[in-house]
Amino acid sequence: MKLIKVAGAVLNQVPMDWRGNQARILEAIKQAREQQVSVLCLPELCITGYGCEDMFYAPSVHQKALDVLWNIVPQTQNMVVCLGLPIIYQNRIFNTSALVVNGRILGFVAKRFLAGNGIHYEPRWFTPWEADKRIELPLFNPQSQKNEYFGFGDVFFDVGGIKIGFEICEDAWVANRPGRGLYAQGVDVILNPSASHFAFGKLDVRKRFVLEGSRAFGVAYVYANLLGNEAGRAIYDGGVIIASSGSLVAVGERLSFHDVLLTTAVIDVAAARMAQAQASMVFQVTNLENTGIPAEFSFPAVKPEAQRSVSPAWESCLKLQEEEFTRALTLGLFDYMRKSRSNGFVVSLSGGADSAAVLACCALMIKMGCRSIGFEAFKQKISYLKGIEKAKSEEQIAKLLLTSIYQGSKNSSQTTRNAAREVAKALNSQHHEVNISNMVNQYTNAISKAIDRPLTWEQDDIVLQNIQARVRAPSAWMLANLQNGLLLSTSNRSEAAVGYATMDGDTSGGLSPIAGIDKAFLRQWLRWLEKEGPLGENLAIPALRYINQQQPTAELRPSEQKQTDEDDLMPYDVLDEIEEAAIRDKKSPIECLLLLEARHSEVSRAMLKEWVRKFFRLWSRNQWKRERYAPSFHLDDKNLDPKTWCRFPILSSGFEQEIEEMMQS
Repeated sequence: MKLIKVAGAVLNQVPMDWRGNQARILEAIKQAREQQVSVLCLPELCITGYGCEDMFYAPSVHQKALDVLWNIVPQTQNMVVCLGLPIIYQNRIFNTSALVVNGRILGFVAKRFLAGNGIHYEPRWFTPWEADKRIELPLFNPQSQKNEYFGFGDVFFDVGGIKIGFEICEDAWVANRPGRGLYAQGVDVILNPSASHFAFGKLDVRKRFVLEGSRAFGVAYVYANLLGNEAGRAIYDGGVIIASSGSLVAVGERLSFHDVLLTTAVIDVAAARMAQAQASMVFQVTNLENTGIPAEFSFPAVKPEAQRSVSPAWESCLKLQEEEFTRALTLGLFDYMRKSRSNGFVVSLSGGADSAAVLACCALMIKMGCRSIGFEAFKQKISYLKGIEKAKSEEQIAKLLLTSIYQGSKNSSQTTRNAAREVAKALNSQHHEVNISNMVNQYTNAISKAIDRPLTWEQDDIVLQNIQARVRAPSAWMLANLQNGLLLSTSNRSEAAVGYATMDGDTSGGLSPIAGIDKAFLRQWLRWLEKEGPLGENLAIPALRYINQQQPTAELRPSEQKQTDEDDLMPYDVLDEIEEAAIRDKKSPIECLLLLEARHSEVSRAMLKEWVRKFFRLWSRNQWKRERYAPSFHLDDKNLDPKTWCRFPILSSGFEQEIEEMMQS
């Protein structure tokens, strides 16, 4: 046996937070040293932060990143550590990982495959490195006060007789992954520093490429991901994965509230080498130019350890999507709040499903956070909040952080008023009630006088609905301003798809936490949260029964009209099916119709046609609304956010010809 101890660390970084990012990296190194780790893998671009966007074009960012790198180098004595940062070479920017060994930079691996789809935009800033190309990179060493040269590009390393190579995030997601070439070089360990955003069910994909990489290439494989809401929209779930020769050795906790979380494992390099010897891939004789960059290093003797590949129970439960949603949203909200230095959240609580889901996530943020890192540590992470040091319970923290307001009009019901009041009470929110009827009347009378006619429901339905929604926004903003809090928008993805939202009304806010989630799932999640809640946490919220027993309604028309969302639009499950087919899968109206006919034989063809026509027309007409939504969290591959995922022209033909052809079919 030849045993070495390896580790991956997840880090909750912030773009361009030079002191903070450096401190968290050093803390990971410190923890690894205390646990006698020899090889430590840190996440992609961990020095700068992954989400610097166009600041990657700023020369000062590159200089600061190098400064931090040189600050960290002396702290790596008796360790092998990879550190991610951008490097400029020949007026091009490369996404790289530096391997630092025993207090010395050994070289830089440049990412070969850049993530350029969906939420990722790496080709805007970075240039992909060419396979099998290696250069000598000159860098000024402030410690020696002279230029030094380092191996750079498609390189690997020979550290004390252990060969170490890299696949940087997207490199492992492609068919022609760099691991194939590393196998030909007889590499023993592959490190994968990643910035892989959270999406429902994505962990299984990561496990597959880690396991398959370790099996096919006969190596130990260490995957380390970013953690938390780093830059505003993407949530990173962390989750170190370590495998050896096709077997999981260790899996780290996901969606934790920690700043640094280490996962270690002892691997047998000799066993991995024997796995390579038995592999059937073609042996390639390598030339001297491609030999590994050498470094002397003595790996300390370690004892075998038991495998720790068992994930928490919630990772394999039947309600995994509900569990992931809860943990991702609560972590995302917590990081957004503290990184924006906001003093809690304000929610316009209508008594309906969407606003109740948003406020419930805010309350769960406190409970999940305290269970993740402990009550005092949770308070410490938001120590900028006035009065937080005096809080003695989760309930007292909630009173400091959560504010809600119910704003009823003459069209509001006692049912929604009571529902809002009971939910706010159960969640320990500071709750206010305001009657907006006089404000609505003032606007209505002013415009009636200006146009010299009364406004009526028969002639001015949308106008009279929208003014009620818009009148509610100033009061909610006032509460947010009073406490320097963050007003949360409560619109969901189903509404965004068809523009069933009032701009500057229910879309008002600095953050739209549920704009990436469809209404059908939100209602399902609320029923789960009422009766069950996160596995083993005893966090069910029975008061949500006041929400779940209602049909979703905007309550903007007179009560005798019995307004419901689905009467205004179509059944939410059908809306979501059309949206998925039309927008995610890019199917035409006629293709969507055929799909619905196969799934909904109980509905007439004429009605299905009408629903498809309504969807495509409303989708095309309302792109301008989606462009104006507050930032939203990315949670799956059906996101409609035009700034990160789903781009669509504000002006278009509106599928008119395609709709006509469908109606005539």
